[in-house]
Amino acid sequence: MQMTAHDDGTPSPKMRHRRSVSIEQAGRLLQLSRRTVYYRIREGRLRTIRTLGGSQRVLVESLYANGFQPAAFSASSSAATFAVRSMRD
Repeated sequence: MQMTAHDDGTPSPKMRHRRSVSIEQAGRLLQLSRRTVYYRIREGRLRTIRTLGGSQRVLVESLYANGFQPAAFSASSSAATFAVRSMRD
């Protein structure tokens, strides 16, 4: 299912709050080729929107329905450690 904008080209209110990714990003997240992403869009397994510029973007919510699971990470391995110094030093 592809969502479209209003007749005047402005996005509908529902479209404004939906998160989306590029075709390339969707392929990386699902570990699929770009071509397979397009096949899944055509089959209706991935939902897309069109930007005002005409680009096609995949809705993040449809990635979850296709097996995408965000990778968990530990706070200790990803957090940056900063040394705090006094301005007087």
